[in-house]
Amino acid sequence: MPKGKYWDKELETMPREHLEELQLRSLRDEIKFAYENAPYYRRTFDAAGVRPDDIKTLRDIERLPFIDKKTQRDTQGVGSFLGELAAAPEEDVVFVSTSSGSTGVPTMSPFTRADFDEWQNVESRLFWQAGMRPSDRYIHALNFSLYVGGPDVIGAQNLGALCIWGGTLPSERLIFILKTYQPTFIWTSPSYAWYLGETCRKSGVDPKTDLSIRKILVAGEMGGSIDATRNAIAELWGAEVYDFYGLSDIFGACAAHCEFHDGLHIAEDHILVETVDLRTGEVIAPGERGELVYTTLRKRARPIIRFRTGDIGYVTKEKCPCGRTLARIHVDGRKDDMFIVSAVNVYPSDIEYVIRGLSGVTGEYQIRITDRDFTNRYEVTIEKSGDSAESDAALAERASNALKARVGVKPAKVIVLPDGSIERSTHKAKRVIDERKSDYSI
Repeated sequence: MPKGKYWDKELETMPREHLEELQLRSLRDEIKFAYENAPYYRRTFDAAGVRPDDIKTLRDIERLPFIDKKTQRDTQGVGSFLGELAAAPEEDVVFVSTSSGSTGVPTMSPFTRADFDEWQNVESRLFWQAGMRPSDRYIHALNFSLYVGGPDVIGAQNLGALCIWGGTLPSERLIFILKTYQPTFIWTSPSYAWYLGETCRKSGVDPKTDLSIRKILVAGEMGGSIDATRNAIAELWGAEVYDFYGLSDIFGACAAHCEFHDGLHIAEDHILVETVDLRTGEVIAPGERGELVYTTLRKRARPIIRFRTGDIGYVTKEKCPCGRTLARIHVDGRKDDMFIVSAVNVYPSDIEYVIRGLSGVTGEYQIRITDRDFTNRYEVTIEKSGDSAESDAALAERASNALKARVGVKPAKVIVLPDGSIERSTHKAKRVIDERKSDYSI
């Protein structure tokens, strides 16, 4: 069991040139394994005129084709239960999760025993990075139903923490458990962390003084990487908030904040990261904003080669003040959610930043996108705090001006509702409602 700052100091602080040598060895092995065992990869690599032996540098991966969610859906169940992307027989698979299906048909993600165990070792590393120790009590308040984040409680358990397998309990029951067991760590979504804190206060429980939560881990939404949202949750609970990032296509939490909260350290021993231009697919330099693309380096059940995630952001590879040399990803939003108004790229994360930072509001919001005469428009619905004496019109104007300053384009309308009017979520909140009639896909 580690006793210092790092779960695996040699790996986490490895000089970049050594890390990239390790990645290249793993990449060559992963591509060879995928080519020899997954029908889809053999077919598409042959069509691209690339054989595994042609991959001699990390940049050579650019010769291989991308895959995406559509690829997964189209190959799922083809030729076998696990489909054409799978590289291991079903008898070697011990666990499957599925995506939420929020952008189409849910896709299955299989894991061999080795895949699963290595995944949970990464989870332990990221929990340790967030400050969890064997002396902590941890409540896992994430969905266990097919969700890839469900088993991550095992990573905390393997670390030695006392683990409470909470799941998506009713709020009243969860608050009772928080009062009774006094856990020090909790993991949930940003929306639910905010809602649960509000619910505690409304029921006479002060999260700061009546509970023992000192660290909140959040995932599944953008909020944890938005300073205003993270700070609002932290202030509500009197706790530090760490953002975790995962994909069912890879495994639960692939990356997480360290104590400096400047990007999320990604598990580069398992994941090769590229950033590509949204339109051309050309690889762009670290620090430039584009679509994040991931390749697994050690996964056997279903290798993922050049997966276009749909996440928009950038990568930094400079050594972090925490001492870690592992790259950090900075996610701005989803390609699906980004929209253009008056030639300005609008990210829902920027709108959230504004709303969470406004005084006199609850922090809950919804964005509605419409089009008229081939022009996009957006409206924002917010809730006024119950103790605010400001008029709805004045609050709407103040919010509209703040959005214009941050986003670059004013909303067509800001709608102000009373506290409690917007439905709360126990998992991923539905923030963006797209009512456009035309196809604006990038």
